[in-house]
Amino acid sequence: MPILLFAAGLGTRMGALSRKLPKPLIKVAGKPLIDHALDLATEAKTETMVVNLHYRGAMIKDHLAGRAVAFSDESAALLETGGGLRHALPLLNGNPVLTMNTDAVWKGPNPVQHVLRAWHPRMEALLLIVEKENARGHSGNGDFRIDAGGRLHRAPDAVYTGLQIIRTDVLSEIAETAFSMNLAWNIIAGRGGLFGTVYDGQWCDVGRPSSIAVAEAMLDV
Repeated sequence: MPILLFAAGLGTRMGALSRKLPKPLIKVAGKPLIDHALDLATEAKTETMVVNLHYRGAMIKDHLAGRAVAFSDESAALLETGGGLRHALPLLNGNPVLTMNTDAVWKGPNPVQHVLRAWHPRMEALLLIVEKENARGHSGNGDFRIDAGGRLHRAPDAVYTGLQIIRTDVLSEIAETAFSMNLAWNIIAGRGGLFGTVYDGQWCDVGRPSSIAVAEAMLDV
């Protein structure tokens, strides 16, 4: 299954750290964030890996030179997660696809392998969530509640980790050019196709400078 790694964001929450460096190249435990994500995707044997680019994209491209990845160029306009996925479809050349944020680190089983094992053809989207007690560096409430049948409902309970499998047909139903993945999820949830699976390891959102130390403590480094 092909995977899109989101690396186009401005990284504004990182403050001074991202003024000259794109967030995916900020290091945690001595390794750039995007390498943490790519290593997990590689271990899971994803057949096609695509990275989308916007802010300081040339730096990310140079960093990944020689690796088996394709690049979806959003330098003309930032398209958000949903628009970015639609823009990358010709490179992904598959349906369904994986998408993964690059501003997180994980401790435990490979999360990409986890969500691949949990996928079922009846699903239109499958989101990897984590219970609040296993989420680090995350501020605010949770995102979803998972019911007995595995379907997701909006609620301040479990936290979305930034990793999913989604059938891309829904993107043709959205008129906007730049839009959040949340818009696609709302459509899918309305027809009962939005599912979740719970990650049983630990996850850290590295969205702020203070989260780097939190992530490294979680990784025991």
